[in-house]
Amino acid sequence: MTQELTRLIDDLRRQEASLREGGGAKAVQRQHEKGRLTARERIARLIDPSSAFHELGLWAAWGMYREWGGAPSAGVVTGIGTVSDRRVMIVANDATVKAGAFFPMTCKKVLRAQRIALESRLPLVYLVDSAGVFLPLQDEVFPDEDDFGRIFRNNAILSAAGVPQLAAILGNCVAGGGYLPVLCDKLLMTEGSALYLAGPALVKAAIGQTVSHEELGGAVMHASISGTIDYREKDEPACLERLRRLVGALPCDPRSIRQGIAPGRQSDVLNLLSPSTRQEYDVRDLLPCILDEGPFDEYKADYGQTIVCGQGRLGGMAVGIVANQKKRCKPANGPVQFGGVIYVDSADKAARFVMDCNQSRMPILFLQDVNGFMVGRDSEQAGIIRSGAKLVNVIANSVVPKLTVIIGGSFGAGHYALCGKAFDPRFLFAWPQARYAVMGGDQAASTLLEVQVTALKRTGHEPDATELEELRKKVEASYAEQTDIRYAAARLWVDRIIAHDTGVCDPPRRWPGISHRRYTGVTKPGSVTFCSSRKRQ
Repeated sequence: MTQELTRLIDDLRRQEASLREGGGAKAVQRQHEKGRLTARERIARLIDPSSAFHELGLWAAWGMYREWGGAPSAGVVTGIGTVSDRRVMIVANDATVKAGAFFPMTCKKVLRAQRIALESRLPLVYLVDSAGVFLPLQDEVFPDEDDFGRIFRNNAILSAAGVPQLAAILGNCVAGGGYLPVLCDKLLMTEGSALYLAGPALVKAAIGQTVSHEELGGAVMHASISGTIDYREKDEPACLERLRRLVGALPCDPRSIRQGIAPGRQSDVLNLLSPSTRQEYDVRDLLPCILDEGPFDEYKADYGQTIVCGQGRLGGMAVGIVANQKKRCKPANGPVQFGGVIYVDSADKAARFVMDCNQSRMPILFLQDVNGFMVGRDSEQAGIIRSGAKLVNVIANSVVPKLTVIIGGSFGAGHYALCGKAFDPRFLFAWPQARYAVMGGDQAASTLLEVQVTALKRTGHEPDATELEELRKKVEASYAEQTDIRYAAARLWVDRIIAHDTGVCDPPRRWPGISHRRYTGVTKPGSVTFCSSRKRQ
């Protein structure tokens, strides 16, 4: 591993540790003074001892909302954990961040968790402690189809699809946010918590009525008078313990992934790579670090060589692999082909392989290190647009689980064609050195600089050499910031940056979404409902 990569990963880990502190030590102290646990403390008590919590969206809202003091992890913790030997999606409001209020990215993070739960048939557990919408940004939170209201719509859709939902109110649950737990199948609430559409002060202002918190929305009232909650608990430990029992009453998980299988080569994969997206390497050397020990059956090995396709095993399960080849290749006919570029033959091969995986009902793992499609006269005349469109078409209509990992660069239409975010991968991970944009930094900087210089000339200003250099540095710095994988993760274009002590290959091997865990039938492309495995158990 290079020193530069070591520094990069160490820096990521330090920042991740800071993000996990939420609103900071003082906010945690205030939460404890109320007799309440933090979101992460609640999750630690909820999941099975010694089991892992696979967090999603840790970097959400990173570097955003600075004018409001920031919102670490968008004020909500989401991820997959094991509760009573059953894997569940957990959504826990972090009350140490602006009292758990919903920022725009908070909504998108909860919606992403709901979507993963629906597609993976994972029960959802909500740990509710939120002040509702963050009012200064209400115009970005409230009205649109991918905003606050969509969460409640999804509650109903998930219920209709047979995905269990359980909610525990462990603090505040006010205004429109009150609909989320009430739309769930089972609802628990601790004494001292509050559930109401309008608090005492607002009720007093609106209708002149003076009423206490308990009368308006306390646990005793909702348990004995309104009948809204199903279980009233004296404190959080009792509530979380009952929640574990309720999850334990759900059908057992079908076991399809064997966790104890080691990869074919016990090696730190970063020794094969560098932080530069220009480095050449043979992706076949990388695959044994990810896949189980055993043969890799490469598909059309001598054709379309800039994309490597084939079948291997991951956690004991057969999976298809579609990976960019990053070294130069010499086809049987024609000139040398550059690594990381999709040519007509490689696009045709990948499209055919993806169709074959769908025919065999085989999950697909995409490993992206792509500069884009080949350009130029020869490529256009050979039909690169047609071949690229074919690949995009089969990815869009693929019905098997897909998992995408960005290894290095992920640029332009190449990102789309290899199952980018817009093409519904079950999960999208990225390695620390990954870069993510519409085009590479050098090309983009030159293009943006030319646009700015042209605009200046139109105003009658002719920039000199010094000004041109300053403009170039400014453009390059701006674009470098936007291609940083943390920028993508902050906007939830990436579910998780993989940089753990267990190695960057470990999460793809262990992540439950790669399996057919709850996937038992073919669905209509674009459908939001999936067949439940319980009907066939």
